[in-house]
Amino acid sequence: MRVQQKAQQQGFTLIELMIVVAIVAILAGVGMPAYQNYTKRAEFAEVIAATGPIKTAVELCAQLEGLSSFSDTIAGCGKAGKKGIPADDSTGYGKVKSTVYAVTTSGATITASNTETTPVTYTLTATVDTAGRVAWSQGGTCGDAGYC
Repeated sequence: MRVQQKAQQQGFTLIELMIVVAIVAILAGVGMPAYQNYTKRAEFAEVIAATGPIKTAVELCAQLEGLSSFSDTIAGCGKAGKKGIPADDSTGYGKVKSTVYAVTTSGATITASNTETTPVTYTLTATVDTAGRVAWSQGGTCGDAGYC
C-alpha cells in the first residue's frame, strides 16, 4: 500500500524578501558616495600626472645649470618653453584644463587644474638646496577636496 505524502512548499516569505531588499538598499546607500569620491580621485590623478613632464624638465635643467636657487631667467630655469621645460598649456585635454609653470620668490611653481565646474588645482613648488637638489612641496586646493 502506498502512502501519499503531502509535498511541503519551499521558498521565502515576503518578510524575508523585504529584509534582503532593505539590507541591499543600506549597502548601496553607503557604497555609492564612497564610489563617487573614488572615481573623482581617480580622474584627478590625470591632473597630477600632467605635472610630471614639467617636474622632470625643471629638475634636469636645475642639475645641468648647477642652480643654487631659481630665477626668472632662461639660465635660471625660469622660462616655460625654454631649456627643455614644456610650454604652458591652456588648451586642456582629458580632465586637465591647464598646466602653468612660473618662477616666484619662493621657488619654481607648477600649477595644474581640472576641467570641473568648480576647478581644483594641484600645485608643486620647487626649491633648490645647497647641494643642488630640487625639493618639491605639494599644495593647491586638491587637499581640501580630498583628491591628493
